[in-house]
Amino acid sequence: MKKSDIHFAVELDNQNVPEKIYWEATDNPNEGLSDTRAIAIAIWDHYHNSTLKIDLWTKEMEVVDMKRFLIEMMSGIADTAASATGDQRMADDIENTCQVLSKRLEAEIKQQKQQQQ
Repeated sequence: MKKSDIHFAVELDNQNVPEKIYWEATDNPNEGLSDTRAIAIAIWDHYHNSTLKIDLWTKEMEVVDMKRFLIEMMSGIADTAASATGDQRMADDIENTCQVLSKRLEAEIKQQKQQQQ
């Protein structure tokens, strides 16, 4: 049986806010620690039939990038819904929500650019 390990390291400031997030995985083609500005991990707790979540982001994570990250995670969840459950309707509903949010984000970015000019 193959084993793969994933490790995270988080540097916190005095208020326990993440300043740096690093990760490494045995299957990652890059050797050593890679840095990132956000991570989101969900774990299914089958004993309590609930989800445990860890969401972390650094001070450097831009709000617009966080919104993109959220939309892309949801799109990935749509793919997972289709492949793991076979429920294409659920996957389509999630993906449709992602499309709405993407359009809203594009409009927000456009408006911000216009205000800066």
